Amino acid sequence: MSIETDIYLASLIALLGSPMLLALIVAAIPIGMFFGAVPGLGGKLGIALLIPFVFGMEPLHGAVFLVAMHAVVHTGGSIPSILFGIPGTGPDAATVVDGYPMAQKGQAGRALGASLGASGIGGVIGAMALALLLPVLRPVVLSFGPAEFFLLAILGVTFIAALSGDSLVKGLIVGCFGLVLATIGMDPMTGVARFTFGQLFLWEGIDVITAVLALFAIPEMIALGARGGSVSAVSKDIANYGLRDVIEGIFDVGRHWWLTLRTSIIGALVGVVPGLGGEAASWLCYGHAVQSSKTPERFGKGAVEGVIAPETANNSKEGGALLPTLFFGIPGSSGMVLLLGAFVTLGIQPGPQLILYHLDLVWTLVWALVLANVIAVAMFLGIARWVGLLVFVRGGLLVPLIFVFAITGSYLSSGNWKSLIVLFLLGFLGYGLKRFDWPRPPFVIGLVLGGIAEESLHKALAIWGPAFLLRPQSLILLSMVAASIVFYVWRRRTARNAHDD
Repeated sequence: MSIETDIYLASLIALLGSPMLLALIVAAIPIGMFFGAVPGLGGKLGIALLIPFVFGMEPLHGAVFLVAMHAVVHTGGSIPSILFGIPGTGPDAATVVDGYPMAQKGQAGRALGASLGASGIGGVIGAMALALLLPVLRPVVLSFGPAEFFLLAILGVTFIAALSGDSLVKGLIVGCFGLVLATIGMDPMTGVARFTFGQLFLWEGIDVITAVLALFAIPEMIALGARGGSVSAVSKDIANYGLRDVIEGIFDVGRHWWLTLRTSIIGALVGVVPGLGGEAASWLCYGHAVQSSKTPERFGKGAVEGVIAPETANNSKEGGALLPTLFFGIPGSSGMVLLLGAFVTLGIQPGPQLILYHLDLVWTLVWALVLANVIAVAMFLGIARWVGLLVFVRGGLLVPLIFVFAITGSYLSSGNWKSLIVLFLLGFLGYGLKRFDWPRPPFVIGLVLGGIAEESLHKALAIWGPAFLLRPQSLILLSMVAASIVFYVWRRRTARNAHDD
């Protein structure tokens, strides 16, 4: 075995052999799940609030506690995403698309189980893949620049077609609207305010959490209030929400093992690339699941694969994001920005010297992240059955509470009460899209990737001019974009011919 592999295994043994580190991980898990389950809080706020409590700890102990807490935020975020259609965090928005329809069908337990299984396995596979690929990934990550970021964003935008359902035109219109709204705010190159109408709170653009709550949570609650009843459209007597159904959802992850493996690796690789973020990882993997499925028409209506794909990505990308944060001092995600500051506060100095002298610390943190995901699954199994009962609460009681959560989440995320205006304007738009059967996921794809694409394009043109398209990495990504489009056209034509026959 290589020296790196020896350190990788020794770090795991040392972690499992330390009662103090294991206790810190167990203590961090419910805290992280709480910050994920309450919309608008999220891992970033959790880290910010906990930094004073870890100050003065042994560096490794404090770092393990924060990493374990941050690792399970998205596991907690899947709970409101599935039960109420409210994303606990931005990356959990992709889980809403199929998780909430499963809850409406009385399959909340199965959806929660699939989310739990995907979270745990995604974290493990992501870490293992990184351990094997690390020697190859170092030079690749360092070679990534604005040209590659732009083309990765374009690759994600091509998934709009896959998420458009039966109408590509509707999907493109909604996706383009998301791209247009992504231009609101400060021009990344000139610093000029665009489409802000003199409002300072729009200088940073449309808050993603606010937009996601508006497009998914508000329309679902309006619809629930209009029709009455509960979230679940079937009675408690015939619904599937018990422990057996949760375990059935976990088995679904094994049944779709090839999708689980692919999206775990994709999520980890997206996490390694600084600047893309968790939203990009979850939507890229969800789009891949739709595009690679033999029955894409099931997605958006309660396909369990639509829960598995983003949840594996959400957890595997955290391991990927941790590596550039520690090795290069470049945060791999927005949450890692705060973790980077916390590491420095604890006395851990990120940078290339960690590769040379402290590789054991790096892998201990990666294993802490993995172990936190596994323990979180075991802990949550005990309460999953009771959590699943929430979908049978009467809408008259639930709708006001969910509106309060949505409003609070939007305010906490943006820090400005004026974002509530955006919340309700986009909320009525979202209800209109739902009412007239227009796809909503393409909007989030456009909003999330639009800013990345625009800024990266400006930088790429400034550095290389149009010749950036001829870079080796660019050619590879361009071929992937072309292959994605060709595959979509071929599949639609095949489906049309089969229908005609």
